[in-house]
Amino acid sequence: MTVIANLPPGFVMMVGALFVPLFSRRIQPWVVLVLSSISLALFVMTPADIYGKMELFGAELNIVRIDNLSRPFGLVFHLAAIVSAIYALHVQDTRQHVAGVLYAGAAIGAACAGDLITLFVFWELTAISSVFLVWASDSESSYRAGMRYLIIQVGSGVLLLSGAIVQYVETGSVLFVPFVENGSGDRLTLAGQLVLVAFGIKCAFPLLHNWLQDSYPKATVTGTVFLSAFTTKLAVYSLARGFAGFEPLIYVGCTMTLFPIVFAVIENDLRRVLAYSLNNQLGFMVVGIGIGTELAINGTVAHAFCHIIYKSLLFMSMGAVLYRVGTTKATELGGLHKSMPWTTGFCLIGAGAISGFPLLSGFVSKSMIISAAGEEHLLGVWIVLLIASAGVMEHSGIKIPFFAFFAHDSGKRPKEAPWNMLLAMGIAAVGCVTLGIAYPLLYALLPNDVEYHPYTAAHVVTMLQLLMFATLAFVVLMKTGLYPEEKRATVLDTDWFYRVASPTILGGLIGGIAAVDRSIRWAFLAALRGVLQTVEEGFNETGLFGRTWSTNTMAFWATVLLGASLIVYYL
Repeated sequence: MTVIANLPPGFVMMVGALFVPLFSRRIQPWVVLVLSSISLALFVMTPADIYGKMELFGAELNIVRIDNLSRPFGLVFHLAAIVSAIYALHVQDTRQHVAGVLYAGAAIGAACAGDLITLFVFWELTAISSVFLVWASDSESSYRAGMRYLIIQVGSGVLLLSGAIVQYVETGSVLFVPFVENGSGDRLTLAGQLVLVAFGIKCAFPLLHNWLQDSYPKATVTGTVFLSAFTTKLAVYSLARGFAGFEPLIYVGCTMTLFPIVFAVIENDLRRVLAYSLNNQLGFMVVGIGIGTELAINGTVAHAFCHIIYKSLLFMSMGAVLYRVGTTKATELGGLHKSMPWTTGFCLIGAGAISGFPLLSGFVSKSMIISAAGEEHLLGVWIVLLIASAGVMEHSGIKIPFFAFFAHDSGKRPKEAPWNMLLAMGIAAVGCVTLGIAYPLLYALLPNDVEYHPYTAAHVVTMLQLLMFATLAFVVLMKTGLYPEEKRATVLDTDWFYRVASPTILGGLIGGIAAVDRSIRWAFLAALRGVLQTVEEGFNETGLFGRTWSTNTMAFWATVLLGASLIVYYL
């Protein structure tokens, strides 16, 4: 057992990924499921401690650190890998199975890394493996989105490595410890600043978020489910480990909860709506990390745990629609509840969970963060989180199921999702309900021993009022025609500046430089041709230097040159 404990959690999945191609395509998805299950069993049996200590170039590495913070993330990552593997049992694509199990294993290893070098290795492995889930769609748009995704994710890793190097120079250690100086809450070293930006990219901070909406909807049906579970939640774990109590994160998180609402409301592609919704939910977690109290950190971990489950459920339901219908555009859907009732029911459970309905998982996790803001007398933050809760009710709790399954009957009557998809969605739906009712099971996993009771009369009534008024607002806007109409259009986000504006400006600059270059070249060549022509005229048989001179003329000029030389010599 000691030998196994010294190996990174997820090691079985990462090594097993190398052997998946040796099996037939029908067996490969089952191999991924078995590998994930074995890894989970080993992880549960491994006691909390620091393992795999070693030295590298004089720096101490802790390859494995299992404690009260990494344990819940490692557990839910394993569960997400198992559910995703079940969801992908019908897929016969070696690329996706290898990439999926390697990606999940690397994320688990990163969540249990005790030093920045080990974290960096797994950080980059998650980026390199996950991009194949985008490329597996085999389209030009997915290839381009995958390249952008890879560049951004690898850039995040470079910043993380730079921070690790700076920390080693400054302190002589690369151990993954909090970066906030002396509990100041607002001062970071250079190493901390570099690492924070690295984590912020992966957590999709505002203006660093576009890779998420760009790549996730272009991934395969099953690949998006894998992607939704690991990358951003690994960043949440890392922020909680390194920057708990860093006050600026409160305001970053508040911004994250609000700005995606606008884009989600007008977005036509429902998988992109879920990607914006993911931004919104990450904002709650970042706020909790910024507050930094024991209750807030508990809320962040609990919300990340629950979010992985209900967000996977929502992506699975939309994936089932995409698999059967071939699109997730709201303008082309509607009425699918008639032929896909099970998928509809599971989607409604996920929508209720993300909205925070009582008796569902989002209610017992999101409320901890909101309560933590109230306990710290952060009135503005508390109000923002309530507004964001109403917003997520609108775009994920109502818009997703309404436009996919009920609104304007499209006339499409596809088959119900395959059995394995329904099984995976059923497991996730049971998880949403179980965590909402038997919430002490979730709270027992949290890092801090804080007593909290979510089902108080005040909290239940407040959330029900908020959700009911959000629903009423949606109905009124729909009935009055004020709700933004679903259109076949591309929603412009801040990535327009580097995907459209910058290439256009750069193309113009390159064109201008090329024109100037051509003009200079033409002028130079023209001058050169003139000089050559003059030289040719001077040295040809009729030119000044080419024609035959008489002896008297030669003697005269020789005398002149000799006289000039003598004058120069004596002077």
